[in-house]
Amino acid sequence: MATVLILCEYPTLCGGERSMLSTLDGVRAVGFEVVVAAPPAGPLAGALAEMGVEHVPFSTTGPDGRRRTQARLRSDLAGLLARCRPGVLHANSLSMGRLSGPVAAEAGVPSIAHLRDIVRLSRQAVADLNRHRRLLAVSRAVRESHVAAGLDAGKTYVVYNGVDLARFRPRPPTGYLHAELGLRRQTRLVGTIGQICLRKGQDTLVEAAAALAERFPNVHYLVVGRRHSQKRESLEFEARLRRASQRGPLAGRLHLLGDRDDMDRLLSELTLLVHPARQEPLGRVLLEAAASGLAVVAAAVGGTAEIFPAHGNTARLVVPDNATALAKAMAELLNDDPRRLALGQAARARAESAFGLDRAAAALVVHYGDVR
Repeated sequence: MATVLILCEYPTLCGGERSMLSTLDGVRAVGFEVVVAAPPAGPLAGALAEMGVEHVPFSTTGPDGRRRTQARLRSDLAGLLARCRPGVLHANSLSMGRLSGPVAAEAGVPSIAHLRDIVRLSRQAVADLNRHRRLLAVSRAVRESHVAAGLDAGKTYVVYNGVDLARFRPRPPTGYLHAELGLRRQTRLVGTIGQICLRKGQDTLVEAAAALAERFPNVHYLVVGRRHSQKRESLEFEARLRRASQRGPLAGRLHLLGDRDDMDRLLSELTLLVHPARQEPLGRVLLEAAASGLAVVAAAVGGTAEIFPAHGNTARLVVPDNATALAKAMAELLNDDPRRLALGQAARARAESAFGLDRAAAALVVHYGDVR
């Protein structure tokens, strides 16, 4: 039985970690043994324990919270590879891919790096990533961005993330979220879901919602997710959202809910999901919303148009970073119940045809076999 060692950087459960976890049952079902190297404690460690997945500690930071040097991390990883002797090393992020490329190549361990971000790559980063035998991009947009920067096109493939179509499915709302928030059942809920940061564009939604406040007094807005960055700009960004929830046209109507573990149920309580991201490799929440049969308004950036292609009439896509365009699309769908329903039904069909977990896990299995 071949072992796949999956290398993770963060202890949290964000999109990359959730996407990885969602494929493990399918990968193990065909005979691969999975070991995950990740920080020793945190939500990811808890999820691995719950799934019965072997977890070996690997941390990029020291006891003081500072990041270890690249040389030290590569030395630690070389030791880990010598102990585990995996059949395949799978770096679950671009950062871990850069770290591990030279180490795996020098150790003779077949390796794959997952590219889940659209970022500017240095010449050295490109060289490090190209040491892997295969590179997996989560969308064509991600692949094209990095190949243009110098990644080896011949070893860079697109593998879409998958979504659990049984867990995320159309279901009638129960009103539990209204009760939690102290709202009448007639109140309509518009949500945005993702890490609180400039890239996710929650400020654009707030601006659009403020413009619609008088026209739609029975709509409340939910911001689901939390801030991870401690940078000053991120702290100020969150502070502006909180001020908007306390005063102005959205006072009492903008709710910052933090992280949630009930996303499958929560999506069914929404009238509309809005995803105003300024950059998006392949939004996991968009896959979950589509599978839930929920109408979506999203900025047409990164891989979003690959989830919702123009010919499929599966979502309403708008230009990014434009509150006026976003408000217009939101108003149109809030005023048109049949149109919203049709978009949600088409989105569900799209999820079933292209983004099931079985498909995502099967693609990974093929690449694991090919690089060995």
